[in-house]
Amino acid sequence: MKKIITTLRRELKQNSNAKIRQSGQRFFKEPVKLYGLKTATVSQLAKKYFQEIKNLPKKDIFNLCEELWQSGFLEESFIACEWSYALRKNYEPPDFKLFTKWINNYINNWASCDTFCNHTVGAIVETFPQFISDLKKWTHSPNRWVRRAAAVSLIVSAKKGKFLKEALAISNLLLVDSEDMVQKGYGWLLKVASQPHQAQVFAYVIKNKNQMPRTSLRYAIEKMPRSLKLRAMEK
Repeated sequence: MKKIITTLRRELKQNSNAKIRQSGQRFFKEPVKLYGLKTATVSQLAKKYFQEIKNLPKKDIFNLCEELWQSGFLEESFIACEWSYALRKNYEPPDFKLFTKWINNYINNWASCDTFCNHTVGAIVETFPQFISDLKKWTHSPNRWVRRAAAVSLIVSAKKGKFLKEALAISNLLLVDSEDMVQKGYGWLLKVASQPHQAQVFAYVIKNKNQMPRTSLRYAIEKMPRSLKLRAMEK
């Protein structure tokens, strides 16, 4: 198992590019550790090396994921996300505790947060909806990435029209959050929920627009018709 990680890291370094590393940093307000690879290349490496580990016990694969998370490199976090999501058909309730640990201990940027929570966390929550109560608890975390995770973990489900009530409840808990990354997170959730449930989300926006940060409001109404956008933006 150690050899797989060593070989993978060697290939990441061999494919690294200083220009990609410098341009990638522009997408983040905070310093992020980067090798400097295109996302497509990282995904190819994730798939390539998953073929070597796919028959290992789930616990062993999760241990490899944790080792990748611990490095702090964005590209390694993406590979950990792909590997953990690849096991989604085998998720069990205890896995949620491990995923929560990874969010609390290792996520420090929006890209890792969204990649992991949209897919891995979103999948386990869709399979075991009882964990939505945990997402609601995350909204009270002092860690802004945990608070963002509370919203973006429902993105994929919301696109399918699921968990509208829960999406609105989480948005309510984050309504006046001062962090722009959290504001954008729940605004994004409202936006995707508005596609299958436009009337309900619009009613929510109108009810709360005087409290809702403009960042969240703009995200929430992005996919709505112009006439509704104008009504929502009225002072």
